[in-house]
Amino acid sequence: MKLNAFLLLGLALLLSACYGSKSMLTHSFSGEQSELIMDSDSLTAMRVFKITNNQDSLLLRSKSKHIKANPNDLVLQRFVKRLYATVRDSMSLGVGIAAPQVGILKNIIWVQRFDKENVPFEVYLNPVIKTYSNKKQTVKEGCLSIPNRSDTLNSRAFSIVIEYDTMNANHKTETVEGFTSVIFQHEIDHLNGILYLDHLAKEVTDAKQQN
Repeated sequence: MKLNAFLLLGLALLLSACYGSKSMLTHSFSGEQSELIMDSDSLTAMRVFKITNNQDSLLLRSKSKHIKANPNDLVLQRFVKRLYATVRDSMSLGVGIAAPQVGILKNIIWVQRFDKENVPFEVYLNPVIKTYSNKKQTVKEGCLSIPNRSDTLNSRAFSIVIEYDTMNANHKTETVEGFTSVIFQHEIDHLNGILYLDHLAKEVTDAKQQN
């Protein structure tokens, strides 16, 4: 009887240790990130990071990390809602936003789908562009993190193939064209620490080399 009790206690401790380790491995956000996300309700916009601030600029130039798609992650649920509130805030009114723009280095973006009926906003986790079309398009771009400026780019692909995870942990592949594809390219760039100004600078350099 005593031996069985000791065995059961040991098994319980082992399971507890394993569960604890697994939780740590799959935790989506750091303590600092969680605190930033949970300090206000889901309808409250977050501060948009700007390149005019040195500390903000350093973070905006950093690469984001994979996020586990978990419908039961309350911090993730709160964050995607606050990220949406930020892009739709009257001070922003953007057509897309990426998590690094509010100081969270995770692979999460919102995109307004101008290629769908009623142009809905949709959230994407871990989006990756798999292929770019050779065909280009000329578009005018601005950025919530680059205040009081917009520029015309000629190097955005007309069509892209993307892979991403949904909030329900489904993995999908999709082809996107036209202006909506530009929004995806712009926001996924943010996840890699790239700004549209980098493409503009390359276009200027290429043009000079051709002359």
